[in-house]
Amino acid sequence: MNSLKGHPKGLYLIFATSTAERFSYYGMRAIFILFLTQALLFDKELATSIYGSYTGLVYLTPLIGGYIADKYWGIRRSIRWGAVMMGLGQFLLFLSASMLHTPGWAHGLMYGGLTLLILGNGCFKPTVSSLVGQLYTPGDKRIDSAYTIFYMGVNVGAFIAPLACGYFGETGNPDDFKWGFLLAAVVILLTIVIFETQKSKYLLSPDGKQLGVLPDARQQALSAEQAKSASAGEQGSRKWRNLGILAALALVFGTLFYLWLGNDWVSVGIFTACLVFPISILLDSSLTKIERERIFVIYIIAFFVIFFWAAYEQAGASLTLFAAEQTDRVIWGWEMPASWIQSFNPLFVVLLAYIMPAFWAFLNKRNREPSSPAKQAIGLLLLSLGYLFICFGVKDVQAGTKVNLMWLTGLYFIHTMGEIALSPIGLSMVNKLTPLRFASLMMGLWYLSMATANKFAGMLGGLYPEAGKEKILLGFRIETMYDFFMIFVIMSGIAALILFLLSKKLRQMMHGVE
Repeated sequence: MNSLKGHPKGLYLIFATSTAERFSYYGMRAIFILFLTQALLFDKELATSIYGSYTGLVYLTPLIGGYIADKYWGIRRSIRWGAVMMGLGQFLLFLSASMLHTPGWAHGLMYGGLTLLILGNGCFKPTVSSLVGQLYTPGDKRIDSAYTIFYMGVNVGAFIAPLACGYFGETGNPDDFKWGFLLAAVVILLTIVIFETQKSKYLLSPDGKQLGVLPDARQQALSAEQAKSASAGEQGSRKWRNLGILAALALVFGTLFYLWLGNDWVSVGIFTACLVFPISILLDSSLTKIERERIFVIYIIAFFVIFFWAAYEQAGASLTLFAAEQTDRVIWGWEMPASWIQSFNPLFVVLLAYIMPAFWAFLNKRNREPSSPAKQAIGLLLLSLGYLFICFGVKDVQAGTKVNLMWLTGLYFIHTMGEIALSPIGLSMVNKLTPLRFASLMMGLWYLSMATANKFAGMLGGLYPEAGKEKILLGFRIETMYDFFMIFVIMSGIAALILFLLSKKLRQMMHGVE
């Protein structure tokens, strides 16, 4: 259907769909923390907690959405209804921002909008990601570059969104936040139009069959060996045994997290799910030994990815507050809106997305290309270096003094290099290591690590220094921005070192998948 040098046209439909959907998500994210603190007048600790809960649940619900897509709806229906729910959620945020003078309604509509955005994203995110890999035959060398192209689509939307939604929403007048949310709602409607009008024409498998119509679990029958592995009675008994094990684990882990976190039920739920759901996959009797080891690789790397995204996702919370309050954004007499700085990262992604794959190809020709686990470790190391860079900018700076925009720009540039080394390669790795019958569900589990990371990011963001409030982490007193940023330098640096040491063993467990 396509030359080996090109890509299926379906990839570019997915690119366009993801661009529109990510515009909606990142446009809202660019102004959300400012909306909470400047319009709803929440303090920074509460605002970052809400932000962390929202972004954490955004990455938790793909686990449920992936299961529904695999078993019942199929990918196409999940994408459609996910986009519809997200559009309604953005519209409720518009209504919330339109009722600032009636706080009860404003708060209620805000939480209602977040709920619909979370549920809609859960249906959309894992399905559109897993669809990319299904455009290619197993072992196709183009898959890594396909995920990089897909990732560019995500970041084109993420680049434009803060500029547009920030321009209309962040004007200095709290009443104008509503226009940013309304713009995000309108753009998500484009997602539905683009996808629904073009899906049958372009979403085709390598042999020309329609993709995403039937649930993946119905398309992949178990092999004869797997089918004979247990009688119907044994399978039923094993199913109830597994449910009992999972229920017991959920109770134990949930209790432990409750004792640690108290009534923060969102955190308790996310952290418990992060431990219990991966075990549920491993209990499946149809898995072969090799499949099990490959899934273990995904789990181990997903654990380290938590530390990456917990530091990286400060972009929408603490780094936006830092941009608004402690960064000199005046350029030739014009002050850049703080929300616009969130466009730096996706702009760098679009630029570097051409360079990084070429760099990996250069190393590959010389048999020096790192394995997928090693690339994840490189991503973590670069993240640590990004925070170390900004530490030089804020060290010994007096409270209330604004630092040059160069320091935040440099942080985002270094972080972007780390993101490209880690994120698209991680998506590709999950696709290549996962049995087809678990495609969307395993992508949901990959995003579950990001759910944990985002909630963790919100908790860490609550340590942002505030006058008159004592912030302590593991006995370490956080009084300055230098103290705050050093948390991420140390955390991601240690995670990178450990993952580097494990990468050789993980490559062996991948059993030939590169």
